[in-house]
Amino acid sequence: MKRVTDSHKKFFAVILLVFVVFASVLPMQAFAAEETAHYGTWKEAKPVYFPDSEKTNMNEVAYAIEKVVDAGRQNLTDGNLDAAYKCAQDAYYGYYEVCGFERQTMARISGSRKNEVEFYYRDLRQAAKSNSLADYDKAADNLMKDLYEDAPKLSDISEAFVRKYVDDKAFAENYTKLTGTVLAEDKVTDEVSGAGSAGAVFVQAFVILLREGIEAILVIGGIIAYLIKSGNKKQVRAVYIGSVFAIALSFGAAFLLSAIKNANATNGGANQELVEGITALIAVAVLFYVSNWMLHKSESEVWQKYLDKKVESSVSRGSMIALGFTAFLAVFREGAEVILFYQQIITDAQEGDGVGWLWLGVVVAVVVLAAIFIAIRFFSVKLPLKPFFLATSILMAIMAISFLGAGIKELMEGSFELVLRIQGVTPLIETIPTNDFLDIFGIYPHTETVVPQFILLCVTVYLFIKQHLENKKLKAQIAAEKNS
Repeated sequence: MKRVTDSHKKFFAVILLVFVVFASVLPMQAFAAEETAHYGTWKEAKPVYFPDSEKTNMNEVAYAIEKVVDAGRQNLTDGNLDAAYKCAQDAYYGYYEVCGFERQTMARISGSRKNEVEFYYRDLRQAAKSNSLADYDKAADNLMKDLYEDAPKLSDISEAFVRKYVDDKAFAENYTKLTGTVLAEDKVTDEVSGAGSAGAVFVQAFVILLREGIEAILVIGGIIAYLIKSGNKKQVRAVYIGSVFAIALSFGAAFLLSAIKNANATNGGANQELVEGITALIAVAVLFYVSNWMLHKSESEVWQKYLDKKVESSVSRGSMIALGFTAFLAVFREGAEVILFYQQIITDAQEGDGVGWLWLGVVVAVVVLAAIFIAIRFFSVKLPLKPFFLATSILMAIMAISFLGAGIKELMEGSFELVLRIQGVTPLIETIPTNDFLDIFGIYPHTETVVPQFILLCVTVYLFIKQHLENKKLKAQIAAEKNS
């Protein structure tokens, strides 16, 4: 009897061992919920959701984005974190960035609104990555509220969109909750969607080129005025060469990024943001160097002593390269993105017979940028030496701080998951308003951008004070030499 019992024990032990071994080698996915599928791009979703729509309508795009966000939520609920994160990425790179939503928001609503939406996308990705359903729902509500509010400003409410509202109860409930709007047949119009209309094309072509070009003009104009004021007019060619080379390289970069995007919308879009972010951070270092170099020459007596040490009134070779490189970075930082935007605007213009208005927008923007450049180039050199050098140095320092915020933002949009929270500080930073004025200076209501900017500001102020004291000491030495 004992032998039989021992046999049973051995039998069950073997069965248990086999079960444990079998369970240990089974892939974990076998016990996970099935991944909730979604359409990764608007190009895939449009024929399914809105097969009869001839043009891209931003209200319809917003509907499709909500479906991707909902799929991400379901994946997060089921424990499929990677799939949820992929949904959050696709909702941005496969829809918002590629179908014109981002571009039209920036041109026809505001750049600060575009940045706000992009940060909500970033919050969505972080929530998916950290497995926080509450944070995901909060980010999703903020995101969709903005998209549903912005879409009617960019495109007319289409009949197909209203039909979805009537047929899709979950969508209708969420849309009304977020916007406070109940859609009905009287919301439908027969007007042409705003994407390719003449006025929309002109506004986009003008605003995008002006917005992206003004920072480069400020930097280039300031450097050229500085060189002329300091008697280094011959070195201006280095700045022009850097600018022209940046424009040429921007076309190459735009072509490459476009090819990558077409091959893989998610990774291609992220790579574009990373390129822009890294370029901006390099520009920060160069601008910071140039700012301090100019500050060192802000005193007329110091500048004269500097000139006296030269056979000719010329900057050093290293400084000339730095100035040319600064001009290059200022142009290249936004050049490729502008060209990518213009590829989409040209497509819209061709669909809506607005090609002539596109070129009118380009011409007007170029004229305005040229006027800004001429104002800096000719009027600033009339300033007295000390105020001019000091103002130019401060301008470069401000641009460095602005580029730092913008560069970090681009990295975060490119899936560079930087998270910074400081108790007692982060809530204060998050109260910073979003508007176009602060956007120019790269100031956003996020700890990840504001804290590095504040540190750079402190370093800049310290160096300004230190340089002022050194200049004051040097002036005293020069005065003593003159009296001796």
